[in-house]
Amino acid sequence: MPALLYAHGFLSSPMSYKAQQVKHWLEQHRPDIDFICPQLPPYPKECANILESIVDNANTHNQALYAIGSSMGGFWCTWLVEKYDLKALVINPGVDVLGLMPAYLNQDLRNYHSDEKYCLTDEHLSALANYNLHPLTRLSRYWLLVQTGDETLDYRLAVEKYQGCRQTVEQGGDHSFQGFGRYIPEAIEFFESP
Repeated sequence: MPALLYAHGFLSSPMSYKAQQVKHWLEQHRPDIDFICPQLPPYPKECANILESIVDNANTHNQALYAIGSSMGGFWCTWLVEKYDLKALVINPGVDVLGLMPAYLNQDLRNYHSDEKYCLTDEHLSALANYNLHPLTRLSRYWLLVQTGDETLDYRLAVEKYQGCRQTVEQGGDHSFQGFGRYIPEAIEFFESP
């Protein structure tokens, strides 16, 4: 039985709207695919360890593993594709995370869906640099979804970074990627194609 890993965004959780959309769609249409959506902390090493354990478990059980990542989750899925040769759908992915993260350092941060609190330091930013891969080498393993109205991230950076990959660039929209649900069936086709 294959599995689909959903990597949520920065300070988000498995309760995010898109994560729940994917979970419910799979339950209704593809119950043969396991849904995996861990709580990912903003701390890079901890997050990488969680994701690596999921991939290792899938490999141990000879289980096909697909990945969907939104925003910071897209950053992490990119790292997984390059390291493990997975296929990933990345939605408005974080590209210039090293440029954006300093604004969040040494502040009280709170998860959007819980009361969990975090504090990032320069050490975390340095660790994050280890996972920031460029250029990409497994171009056929990505599908990029971006909307030009993304108010959080510059979609043009993603279009440039994922050049040569399958891309869907929609005019308007926002960082949440309006209407994402309509792409779920096609994403599964992408994952299952040779």
